[in-house]
Amino acid sequence: MKSIVCIKRVPDSEAQIRVGGDGVGIDPAGVKYVMNPYDEFALEEAIRLKEEAGDGLVTVLSVGPEESKEILRTALAMGADAALLLASPGSADGLVIARALAEEIGDREYDLILFGKQAIDDDNMQVPAMVAELLGLPCASVVVELEIEGRHAVAHREVEGGHEIVEFDLPAVVGAQKGLNEPRYPSLKGIMAAKKKPLDVKEISFTEPKVRIVALQEPPPRAGGEIVGEGPKAVPELVRRLRERALI
Repeated sequence: MKSIVCIKRVPDSEAQIRVGGDGVGIDPAGVKYVMNPYDEFALEEAIRLKEEAGDGLVTVLSVGPEESKEILRTALAMGADAALLLASPGSADGLVIARALAEEIGDREYDLILFGKQAIDDDNMQVPAMVAELLGLPCASVVVELEIEGRHAVAHREVEGGHEIVEFDLPAVVGAQKGLNEPRYPSLKGIMAAKKKPLDVKEISFTEPKVRIVALQEPPPRAGGEIVGEGPKAVPELVRRLRERALI
């Protein structure tokens, strides 16, 4: 099983995000960056498929700045075999990113391309489907269960109210959802082994993006709370305010 896992460097979900001085990006001061959490599920699934098959290759790709090598090293420590950074400033245009990935992946041998279902920084949920379209491959996203037998796959997709079961042939693109597995932590042995695994850097340039960020704004401060009374006697007034002010 030859798998390619596409991962992204994103701000930690617990980081305090502030708008940068330019008004179109975030202030990186004090912000910790990590591997996109949904990408961890994708990587874990690729490693498990390789382990179950007893043979294979797991390659991780990332598009982003030089600092993205840190998350690629983490991926290698978890069990990936090789890593490649497509070095660039990044882009808010998902299609630009998808084209860069598809161009690189198109020249490789693979059975499965895995992504997290979305990146937690922009939440666009576009790139997996775009890469699949550009490469002419089937795509299943929001996957919480994946079964592969030979060149045939069955995926359980999480949809509102239940699961949708889809079947497709490999090669294919899969977008991982939380619940697909439990990502492992890098072991000391894995961290030491990662230092000897190949991590290549390839400079790339983008086509002109059709989407760009024109401004970022912090949410307005929350208004203070108001106590309308105490006990059962406060219920009528609370109901009135909910109906007239909150239009509930």
